[in-house]
Amino acid sequence: MTTDHLTHDRPAGHIRHAASKVPEVTVYFWIIKVLTTGMGETASDFLAHLLGPVPSVGLGGVALVAALAVQFTVGRYVAWIYWTAIVMVSVFGTMAADVLHVGLGVPYALSTPFFMAALAVVFVLWYRREGTLSIHSIHTRHREAFYWAAVLATFALGTAAGDLTATIGLGYLGSAVVYGVAIAVPAIAHRWGGLNTVGVFWAAYVITRPLGASVADWMAVGRDRGGLALGLGPVTLSWTVAILGFVGYLAVSRKDIQHDSPA
Repeated sequence: MTTDHLTHDRPAGHIRHAASKVPEVTVYFWIIKVLTTGMGETASDFLAHLLGPVPSVGLGGVALVAALAVQFTVGRYVAWIYWTAIVMVSVFGTMAADVLHVGLGVPYALSTPFFMAALAVVFVLWYRREGTLSIHSIHTRHREAFYWAAVLATFALGTAAGDLTATIGLGYLGSAVVYGVAIAVPAIAHRWGGLNTVGVFWAAYVITRPLGASVADWMAVGRDRGGLALGLGPVTLSWTVAILGFVGYLAVSRKDIQHDSPA
């Protein structure tokens, strides 16, 4: 699914501006998105083991606020700034879901619908105010705030959902397979079920979170848990290097820059 596909559901009064705050939705977008989900999962766990849960959450929260502050300050999409913010949302979103489960004892069977409801609230408020959930309309401060609230909710929801399936018998590899199949469902619903492309985008966006996290966890955890036993640190580092490579390429090539004329 690319940006060109999403344009068909754009309301007439909400045409994109040239100074968009989000990238074009290309294959690179989805590759980096999956990489950030896996890296955020293992980085969160690595920091929790290294520093302890409370210091790691505090550090993650500060880093998230700093990354979003920079993102809101710039007037246009900048690859490294945007994806740094996404990485920090991924790390902190994982921590938020883990805090509810580990720190407060909330089971994933409850935290998953909780974050689902939180995402629904964000979407309802966003649509009531702006009349669209299209990512092509992110060129005002209000819309950008709604966008990042939705992104944070999707990461927390995806984390809880991924951990839920992993702990009910599927394991990490089984969960990766399930979500790998599930990510095709929105496209099928669009083609044969009439689901609009904005809905397809956000459904796929949610599913990429447990997909990437399940793959990264499978690579990191021990063989006694069905994993490859590569370790949290090495997996986090390798996925970070991959993210840096793709983001660096986009920063130079500018293949993810929206080129629409102002409305």
